[in-house]
Amino acid sequence: MKKSLYTILIGLIILSLAACSPAAAALTTTTTTVESGEAASAQASTTDPASPAASAEAAQQVTLAETHDDPADTIWDSTDVIQVFLNGSGIDTDAAGVEVNGSTLTIRAAGTYRLSGTLDDGQVIVNTDDEETVRLILDNASLHSSTSAPLYIQNAQKTVIILAENSQNTISDGSEYVFESAEEDEPNAALFSKADLTIAGSGSLTVTASYNDGIASKDGLILESGTITVQAVDDGIRGKDYLVIKDANITISAQGDGLKADNEEDASKGYILIQDGAFKITSNGDAVTAQSSLRILGGDFNITTSQLAEAALSAEETPSTKGLKSAADLTIEDGTFYLQTSDDALHSNANLVVNGGVFAIAAGDDAMHADTTLTINAGEINVTESYEGLESAVITINDGTIQITASDDGINVAGGMDGSGMTPGANPGRPQRPAGGPGALPADGQQPAQGQVFADTFNYSGSYYLYIHGGTITVDAQGDGLDANGAIEMTGGLVIVNGPTEQMNGALDYDGEFNITGGQLVAAGSAGMVQAPSASSSLNSVLIFFDTTLPAGTLIHIQDSTGQSVLDFTPTKQLQSLVFTSPALAQGETYTLFSGGSVSGETANGITQGGTYTPGEEVASFSIASAVTTVGSVENRPMR
Repeated sequence: MKKSLYTILIGLIILSLAACSPAAAALTTTTTTVESGEAASAQASTTDPASPAASAEAAQQVTLAETHDDPADTIWDSTDVIQVFLNGSGIDTDAAGVEVNGSTLTIRAAGTYRLSGTLDDGQVIVNTDDEETVRLILDNASLHSSTSAPLYIQNAQKTVIILAENSQNTISDGSEYVFESAEEDEPNAALFSKADLTIAGSGSLTVTASYNDGIASKDGLILESGTITVQAVDDGIRGKDYLVIKDANITISAQGDGLKADNEEDASKGYILIQDGAFKITSNGDAVTAQSSLRILGGDFNITTSQLAEAALSAEETPSTKGLKSAADLTIEDGTFYLQTSDDALHSNANLVVNGGVFAIAAGDDAMHADTTLTINAGEINVTESYEGLESAVITINDGTIQITASDDGINVAGGMDGSGMTPGANPGRPQRPAGGPGALPADGQQPAQGQVFADTFNYSGSYYLYIHGGTITVDAQGDGLDANGAIEMTGGLVIVNGPTEQMNGALDYDGEFNITGGQLVAAGSAGMVQAPSASSSLNSVLIFFDTTLPAGTLIHIQDSTGQSVLDFTPTKQLQSLVFTSPALAQGETYTLFSGGSVSGETANGITQGGTYTPGEEVASFSIASAVTTVGSVENRPMR
């Protein structure tokens, strides 16, 4: 269905990101293809001059700042280690480079310090002008402060925290901090650093933040290894300039965002790079959010986001509760993702590229959304719940296995402002979707009130396209199955649509042309808004209207004049129409349509192959004389 009641066109923003260091591998993104360290996408069709691949506008490249990563950070001479013993309310050490004032330890010199024991209510501060690294080995250390950050990196060139082997370390703070003046607001995390910070080692660290954030660095933050657990009343782990995770086991429960990089002043910063690791994140904000780019090379992700308490909903701006979010490009190379979100599961304000990975998604809004382009080159994507499955101004599917269940459109190519951002009523505590059909105006004909809509906008000023070049795509949609506020081009792959049952939507819905030159399409649904591929297509299609509504599970069989099956399809929903496009439909050939009966063979996604058909009821016989052949009467179908 068409939801773009008015159009706001924003200039095309195409950002490509390339890293300058080993920790942030090179990444270059264009409108339709992505080449990165491990994978390169297939080329999109350039037959139409308006296609992104044919655009004369070159993709802008943005170079990411180098990280502070250095292999020497985790290497030290054990004979140089300075011992610091935490004894409840006191601190014991004979080191020359430190100051002890009651329960406050201030480290004034670079070096390697081993902290062990318990500090009941005190603070460890790093404050040095030395250009060398300060290395803190936490060896069964427990730090607590009721009035400030228990571990505060106030000034240093770089600080490295080592979690000693087999050690269990804790950091916790109170719910109120005491500052020297009313103008001050730092530190504001239980582990707070004003300098570059690295956390490594094989031990564990548990952070309980009752005041604000759990772990925060105002510069760069690298999590190299270790088991890190954070519970925070605001954000879990935050690196302002960048957050790089090499391989860590991370568990976060946050009332704000989970993982975050948020430098808004420098476009080359504010990025997140995740190379590997295991992540369990529960947040009332975004689970992972980057002010610029977000790139994931691998890892296991278990993510749940939920709406804030009802008191917070009184605010004019409803909080964002997305799974993986970036203000620039979002790129997934590999990984396993279980995403249960009350907003979009994957969201990019620019380009979203999936080069691989296994996804299980239940989303309150879009499963995957990109303002500019969404490209899927590989992967297994299973969307069990969404408002819309895939949404962008330009969507390119080159390969992959994609299964989508959507309460509105399955795949939506939209421009301007789109109503798909409305909050689904199924989410407890969220504003309710106004009464009316999916994507329609409220029953009273008025626009939703302020706060009821997450309006999706698209940073794109070209033509809107859905490109399908390969893969297996299965859609179950209550709205339109494939919805393009522009054109559709299909050159390969298998597309199966179990479309809408009500008349104001269609299994296929497009404004321009639907040119199909390869692959196979099966689209079942209602008859009120039905469309077939365009007559300019080189593959032949048949558009079938049934005299009565066939119930779900009714076998649809089409065979050629020799009795060979060209289609055995069992829809999961009732249907009034069927669109079938296949290389097996030949000009001049006669075919017979059956409903019911049974078929043996292997069935996948409703398509049965390699079996024997036991006839049901013969519906019609038809010959292919043109690119689109209509079977059945359209006179009594509901008006479009």
